[in-house]
Amino acid sequence: MPIQHAVLALLARGTSHGYELKASFEESVGPQWGEFNIGHLYQVLERLERDGLVSKRNVAQASRPDKTVYRLTVAGRRELEDWLSKPFVRRSGYRDDFFLKLFAASLLDAERLDTVLRVQRQAYLGELASLAQLRARHRTKPLVHLLIEAAVMHTESNLRLVELAEGLRDDLVAAGAEQQTAVGEAERERDVG
Repeated sequence: MPIQHAVLALLARGTSHGYELKASFEESVGPQWGEFNIGHLYQVLERLERDGLVSKRNVAQASRPDKTVYRLTVAGRRELEDWLSKPFVRRSGYRDDFFLKLFAASLLDAERLDTVLRVQRQAYLGELASLAQLRARHRTKPLVHLLIEAAVMHTESNLRLVELAEGLRDDLVAAGAEQQTAVGEAERERDVG
């Protein structure tokens, strides 16, 4: 995940310290993204500094310990602009735990597959209900609203996938049984040979 580029974008607005960056990121993208772990943020900042994309300096404070502020370098601005100019392209195949569950359940039996599909459907419906509440609370923040809408569309697509899998239930179970038979035959041949 290119979180380092989001940090570069935050620093493009001016110098900042870690907790300001964390708060600014969370305020900008809203609750759907999730909390930005401060330890991870400092790891990202260290890596960006090591790569020459940000610089840091300590600022003395009267009643508190010194704070470290970070600034975007010229190289950092170039990196940010380069990243923004390129489209997002998925680099590898589509991976999703749901598919692994479909695979495992189809190898076992129809009852397990039905359970996986039912549980997943309920989870997606619950997720859509939660997203509807978030949507209502964050209408006035365009970026947050857009992220919530993306989550809604993604969840609706996932729900549609459950429906497709339900339609292919018998085929999935048959393919799983066929796979189990093929594995069993290969093991018997290996044991005999």
